[in-house]
Amino acid sequence: MPDLSHGTADDAAAVNALRSSVMRLSRRLKHQRVDESLSPTEMSVLGTLSLCGSATPGELARKEHVQPPSMTRIVALLEAKGLVRLEPHPDDRRQKVVRQTEQAEAMLDESRRKRNAWLASLAEGLDEDEWAKLRAAAPVLEKLAHL
Repeated sequence: MPDLSHGTADDAAAVNALRSSVMRLSRRLKHQRVDESLSPTEMSVLGTLSLCGSATPGELARKEHVQPPSMTRIVALLEAKGLVRLEPHPDDRRQKVVRQTEQAEAMLDESRRKRNAWLASLAEGLDEDEWAKLRAAAPVLEKLAHL
């Protein structure tokens, strides 16, 4: 693994290009939303719940890298919109478990379809060699996203 603090100029340039590209692509993807009333943070929480099934507000706060009081407010907003419900914790009566609703699931599915279609339309401009590189890079980018 390269030590970027002592890496080559090529390594530094690659990191800079990756950062810039990921940020630009992320900003453009955020505009491909199904429900404009939800903030990116609210969408992220719903996505996390989609992956993990359910979680306590504290677990969600850790996964989303926000403070617990902020997550409490986000969960309350999502609950008011009918996108999550709070249920009793199976082992600790003092806690609640946050679970997404079918409405949230349907909205996330539609959002993924829209964003995937948008990305696919962009990717139509790639040649076969670029497609091969993109397929090879996808697992690496996925790994970086979860480190």
